Amino acid sequence: MAELNVLTALRVESIAFGGADFVIGAGPERARRAGTMLASRLDEAAAVALVGVAGALDSRLATGDIVVASELRTTDASYSRRLPAAPLLAAEFRRAKIATRSGTLITSPHYVRAGERVTLAQSGALAVDMESAWVMDQLPKNPTAVVRSISDTSVTGPVRGGVRALGALSSMRGPLKSWARACGSHEILLASPRSFCAGVDRAIEIVERALELFGTPVYVRRQIVHNVHVVRDLESKGAIFVEEVDEVPENAVVVLAAHGVSPAVRDQAAARRELNVIDATCPLVSKVHSEARRFAAGGFDVVLIGHAEHEEVIGTVGEAPESIRVVRDVAEVEELALDPERPVAFLTQTTLATDETDEIVAALRRRVPQVASPPASDICYATQNRQDAVRSIARRCDLLIVVGSANSSNTARLVEVAQREGCRAELIEDVSELELGWLAQARTIGLSAGASVPDALVHEVLDSISALGPTKVSEERTAQETVRFALPSKVR
Repeated sequence: MAELNVLTALRVESIAFGGADFVIGAGPERARRAGTMLASRLDEAAAVALVGVAGALDSRLATGDIVVASELRTTDASYSRRLPAAPLLAAEFRRAKIATRSGTLITSPHYVRAGERVTLAQSGALAVDMESAWVMDQLPKNPTAVVRSISDTSVTGPVRGGVRALGALSSMRGPLKSWARACGSHEILLASPRSFCAGVDRAIEIVERALELFGTPVYVRRQIVHNVHVVRDLESKGAIFVEEVDEVPENAVVVLAAHGVSPAVRDQAAARRELNVIDATCPLVSKVHSEARRFAAGGFDVVLIGHAEHEEVIGTVGEAPESIRVVRDVAEVEELALDPERPVAFLTQTTLATDETDEIVAALRRRVPQVASPPASDICYATQNRQDAVRSIARRCDLLIVVGSANSSNTARLVEVAQREGCRAELIEDVSELELGWLAQARTIGLSAGASVPDALVHEVLDSISALGPTKVSEERTAQETVRFALPSKVR
């Protein structure tokens, strides 16, 4: 836990907050002097938070609204500083049921009136004050936070809005204390490989190539991969995601997602001859589909180990619905009603945890010693590699953070692998879901991401934790991935 030092520009702000540690005075000269003084007094590990009121630039802000600065800039652009921990603090405010916005705060040497606000707002900044950049310029290494309550807007002056703004300052105490408790030194172990695998890279590239070749829109049946950020990015480029092929208009381009589909879906798409259908099924999923057809044609009962509700499993079952039974755990293996006159084979969902799957296979072998297996493991090489990487660091971590979407099977399995190693593990969609309370209890933190997650999201988490104090970062690689899958001929 770092020592929390709260600054306000005005005494009235300190009183409203409940007692600041330093009242620095308003305006650039006082702010600079205060920053110099603080730099000489405070250890670089001390947490410094500047709180007070500010003027709104964004027209959606009202008096009393809270703004957590993610970037500080001066009006003359002579100074700029990112505050990467801002998403963590803003999320803490929201968990306290306090409506909060996070974005750029501009510091001006004078009070900004309505006309100038319009110009500054065009930069995308949320609010303007007269101290933040000047103070924080003198404290480049300290964990810093700037939190402002809106006192005036383009239509409401500071006298009427100031009372409401000051009334909101006391609500900042709890979240700032949580932030300070999380500040301090950390060691971060980056698991590698992590993030995009070859199948995900291929699927995304297929959609992007289709957009380039055929123009917008390109329709995609279901999420191309299970990650909301990837989906949003492709939507911004002109992709439209639908649940079923019958939602696609005539003469359109439609991409089938990486998880694969059943023959019934393929037939539905093929029946509409005017559609340009592009299949983005991962080749490793296609391998499992082929094995399902082969075993079914050979008269086998096929036991498919996986999650019945997952799109990959639904697609595989569709290859031989009369022959395939899905089991997800050892208990379901014991309950299987198998025909003693028919041979039995097993397949697995590609994104399962290997150690848990081995237990299920062992249970199946106890029931059917001659059970046939696929010629090579169905579990995807990337899933295996990411699990091995997490397993290699988990026992040394107080906390392991896995970045990815909750509906991503391979991502969820990384959490389970870490937990089986005795490590606390948390799944987050992105940095906005990372909780300061977790970090307050952890000094060695592992970091990984599922195979459908952009690595940029991992680095946002890394930057946010690093902004909380001195941070040692090391990357531990357990495998080198060189696999690349060819694109379908329609988009080469």
